[in-house]
Amino acid sequence: MRYAVLVTGPAGAGKSTFCSALLTHLHTAKRAAHLVNLDPAAESGEYEPAIDIRDLISLPDVMDELGYGPNGGLVYCFEYLLQNMDWLEEELGGYEDDYLIFDCPGQIELYTHHPFLPTLARHLSRLGMRVSATYLIESQFMEDKYKFFSGVLSAMSAMVNLEVPWINVMSKMDLVTSSSEDAASGRNGVRARKDIARFLDPDPLLLVSAPGSREERTERHSKFHALNRAIVQLIEDHPLVSFLPLDLTNPDSIETVLSHIDYTMQYGEDEEPREPADLDEGDFADME
Repeated sequence: MRYAVLVTGPAGAGKSTFCSALLTHLHTAKRAAHLVNLDPAAESGEYEPAIDIRDLISLPDVMDELGYGPNGGLVYCFEYLLQNMDWLEEELGGYEDDYLIFDCPGQIELYTHHPFLPTLARHLSRLGMRVSATYLIESQFMEDKYKFFSGVLSAMSAMVNLEVPWINVMSKMDLVTSSSEDAASGRNGVRARKDIARFLDPDPLLLVSAPGSREERTERHSKFHALNRAIVQLIEDHPLVSFLPLDLTNPDSIETVLSHIDYTMQYGEDEEPREPADLDEGDFADME
């Protein structure tokens, strides 16, 4: 059984860094894992991709030859990939019982509006792969409640669009500190654990200012007041999104995220025990 993990999220969320850390963690655990790059504009990273969309088509070539901008070029690259899925199928053919980590581009429309990734996920499933997805937003979103809830809504939209087992991750938690005495280490803010919990399990009341406060009076007369109330109601009615905190400096944090991904895909549940290679040689030869 092969397993596919689609690593998605907006630009700057730390997707490629997470892919590298996850690969390192899997290799340390003696698990077969490989990187699949689906970003036609990617730069070289820590790991060389086993499969790379740039071998089929690259964003710079599309922009130079067709005169497209970055966004239009990315859409064209994915349209081209879907028209040449036999190429991807051939590239994937050499991997069995492997963990394939798909590093996806940071154009948010690819997850929330376009059918490209849902089509890709269905194709991978037809190839007999178990597919899941992770959606990363960075901890800096907690500094602006409106930016944070835009991230929550984009995660919700992507979940509904892709229709695969899903894990939401709050990345770069090493840049958040809960100690006011060590504020310098918290580049993305100083927050109490109770406060962080309201973001990891999004509390829609974060959008609502304290009754009677100046902010509340200002918001009440804002043209966006009704919209904010509707968003609060939507999140309360459909509490689909919660986040796992990810601190890449802490191996336990990576293991926690990995264990949730494994669980969503039922990793290893139908695997047969493998006979160690040294059972038929050396000290064990007489046991046959």
